[in-house]
Amino acid sequence: MAEAEIPGWVDKKPEEIEELVVELSEEGKSPSEIGIALRDQYGIPGIQDVLDKSMVEILQEHDLEPDIPEELMNLMKQAVTMRNHLERNPNDNRTQRTLKELESKIHKLTKYYKRRDRLPEDWRYDPEEAALLVRG
Repeated sequence: MAEAEIPGWVDKKPEEIEELVVELSEEGKSPSEIGIALRDQYGIPGIQDVLDKSMVEILQEHDLEPDIPEELMNLMKQAVTMRNHLERNPNDNRTQRTLKELESKIHKLTKYYKRRDRLPEDWRYDPEEAALLVRG
């Protein structure tokens, strides 16, 4: 594979960029927040283009990867919000259907992340546990 080429305007070395990713992750930022901070504050374009590694690979190397992937957590937050809405509005059929579709996406994504070893094989989506995870 060809060596990644760093654009001329980036004044940091690859090692410094990786350290910055680790530092931002230790501050509690999610992978997408790290990417936005690198772009907006440091002028660093996509990590993959600069380092030939993904954000997740860097976080895995430093044992900083979130327990539940960010994309799955965001879908679970939406599902919790919809369930709360449905408790107040039980006859909202559109939201009921949207919740079913959303939970279907969650189940598909769960299977994908299990195949990629990003989630344990025994991990299951449970709406009550999701509500606790989202609030916690």
